[in-house]
Amino acid sequence: MNFLRFPELEARGLRHAFTLRSAPPLISKDVPRILQEAELPENYAIGEQTHGAGVAVLQGKGTGEAIPGVDALITREKGRSLVIRVADCGPVWIHCGKTGAIALVHSGRRGTEAGVVPAAIRRMREEFGSDPQQMLALLGPCIRPPHYDVDFASQILRQLHGENVGKVVDSGLCTATDLERFYSYRAEHGQTGRHFAMVAL
Repeated sequence: MNFLRFPELEARGLRHAFTLRSAPPLISKDVPRILQEAELPENYAIGEQTHGAGVAVLQGKGTGEAIPGVDALITREKGRSLVIRVADCGPVWIHCGKTGAIALVHSGRRGTEAGVVPAAIRRMREEFGSDPQQMLALLGPCIRPPHYDVDFASQILRQLHGENVGKVVDSGLCTATDLERFYSYRAEHGQTGRHFAMVAL
């Protein structure tokens, strides 16, 4: 199983991974195996992903817990993995250096319009006292112009700067440009697999 990892997240001590294209495509029931191979905790939560701005605060145990109605997961608990699925939408990892809180956000066109990334940051502030100035946010692989007429990637970056996030990193990777490594729902006309983005303290 091949994973993409980011040095900026590793520098913060975050265990994380992003699955690359595979044959056959990985599916949700594979998540425990994916986490094991990525060396992340097998106690995990995954969002329902309704392309909205719902945010779940994770506390307590519950392996494989699926959270209804949310596209963003936040926690300060060690030993729990946050997981989302993407195939053009933007995965956003967020870490607060002050509180140690983490977030993983699924932000596509509709989620970006709904403001799911700012909603996750504000919830981190409310729940944990997180400081945006001490946050790192990283935007992973997603579809970008000219392969998609809406540049939601640039909107996500503007939203992060608008929330005064101290360090914003854009991977610059486009899912539709490199179909050997990535899935693209749009480029492949809906007949494609999903990537799994993960993070844990």
